[in-house]
Amino acid sequence: MNSLENFKSIKTFVFDMDGVLTDGKLWIMSGSDWIRNMHIRDGLGIVNAVNKGYRVIIISGSESEPVKKRLHALGVKDVFMNVSDKKSRLEKLIKKYKLDLTEILYMGDDTPDYSCMKIVGLPACPNNAISDLKKISKYISPFNGGEGCVRDVIEKVLWLNDHWTLE
Repeated sequence: MNSLENFKSIKTFVFDMDGVLTDGKLWIMSGSDWIRNMHIRDGLGIVNAVNKGYRVIIISGSESEPVKKRLHALGVKDVFMNVSDKKSRLEKLIKKYKLDLTEILYMGDDTPDYSCMKIVGLPACPNNAISDLKKISKYISPFNGGEGCVRDVIEKVLWLNDHWTLE
């Protein structure tokens, strides 16, 4: 299941936000924004992927302006929030960018990601994803959501394609 050969052909990364880019916990404050937690290493992985010409797409069912602002600062142009039908959004992006399904890695953690994960070449999930997603994943990261799982998959793809650098 966790074979590295699956990573070599990936050119597009699609990530869910809550539970993948974040740890899935929400701090409910008295203001209107919820506070989310993201891992700095995931951010560096995203920057490296974008800088090497990989497409990074975020599709989330929820909304967070601070997260959107951070993702844009990391170089992610395709950030879609408040998406009720993730598969439909992904299919529109596939058509728009003429993406090859076999070259897409989709990482999700819960039921709204299931239909997207069923159609891509490399469905992946964090270690703490629900069991139904683990069953269809070709790769289960040893890291939990918001704790480095994004960096884990990006680094594998970049290393295998000689695009990861330590300098």
